[in-house]
Amino acid sequence: MAEEYSVPLLKKKYYKNCPGCKVDQMKESRHGIPFRELFSIWIVVLCTALPISSLFPFLYFMIRDFHLAKREEDIGSYAGYVGSAFMLGRALTSVLWGILGTISVVIFNTLFGLSVNFWMAVISRFLLGSMNGLLGPIKAYAVEIFQTEYQALALSSVSTAWGIGLIIGPALGGYLAQAEKYPNIFPKGSLFERFPYFLPCLIISLFALAITIATFWLPETLHKHEEKDRFPDDSYDALEAATHDFNTKEITEKEEGKESTSLLRNWPLMSSIIVYCVFSLHDMAYSEIFSLWAVSPRRLGGLSYSTEDVGQVLAITGFSLLVFQFFTYPYVERMLGPVLVARIASLLSIPLLQSYSCMVLMSGFALGLAINCASILKSLFSVSIVTGLFILQNQAVVSLHSGLFVLL
Repeated sequence: MAEEYSVPLLKKKYYKNCPGCKVDQMKESRHGIPFRELFSIWIVVLCTALPISSLFPFLYFMIRDFHLAKREEDIGSYAGYVGSAFMLGRALTSVLWGILGTISVVIFNTLFGLSVNFWMAVISRFLLGSMNGLLGPIKAYAVEIFQTEYQALALSSVSTAWGIGLIIGPALGGYLAQAEKYPNIFPKGSLFERFPYFLPCLIISLFALAITIATFWLPETLHKHEEKDRFPDDSYDALEAATHDFNTKEITEKEEGKESTSLLRNWPLMSSIIVYCVFSLHDMAYSEIFSLWAVSPRRLGGLSYSTEDVGQVLAITGFSLLVFQFFTYPYVERMLGPVLVARIASLLSIPLLQSYSCMVLMSGFALGLAINCASILKSLFSVSIVTGLFILQNQAVVSLHSGLFVLL
């Protein structure tokens, strides 16, 4: 008897040629964590994050080689223009672009590596940011392609891939920039001697090209319903349509009663977005300033690190972040909740960042240990905050706005 009652009274009907319905059928039939979709989201986000910060370890030397700064102290100012050009372009146009994101990485990241002067570097980075709006669509895709119980995991993978991309990118830039330091691999007079910062950009562009090709096989989640495609038995559809009409009427009545579903009046959503914007400003500033500070000479308050030293620090940080996000964060979030985890990480970040000013007094093993520990902790705190904010944003909207909030 129990088995009889487990069968739903009305079986859901799907539209035959609707890609969104096919995805819903797939979600209904599978069980467990969808690792394939998780990996797809992970590599797409990684693709869009890598070029953002890959230039930071070598940007100081690139500006110096342009012979634009009259004083060594002015190099940081010009580096700031190049670094911010990406985000300026992205802020202006990210809502408009979708699939062009990975293609723009292939084209404009390659052109940046071939830059021969300051303005070419600024313009190529600006165009790269202008056409890179992947983060919003991929968060919407993560929500739509996963079952409800795994949506938190999906959003967690987005923030993890984003954080790792912001770390692996500089690591690649640090190890592969100025290819003349590997004379056995790149002989004198080669293309990489003429363009010493082209190799890391080329590697990232090739990766983006592979991702661009792979995304053609990702399933579409948009529902496209036509009357001729409907199944004969519409008992479920009729009930669903009636429910939709009732919900629509209820929303309309609420709006008339000043209880609007407008995103701007959704305070839980807007408050989490405001916090996310403030923290993103802080996180991107840290990502750029850390590398510039590390490679600056000691007499200017830096560490006199080489690009390889910065790359090594960030590579260790990236591996630690990957381990933490997959094996530790889910349990911590389940015990404390995303809000408390984000609050604790935010508070601990304050004394951690203050400790960086003391590292200029260190050297040798003590400096290496301190800078690695600080970099690891900073990244763990950052990804915990971002993941918590993603979860809060996803929970703060109704299905009517679920595809829109991720673009804000």
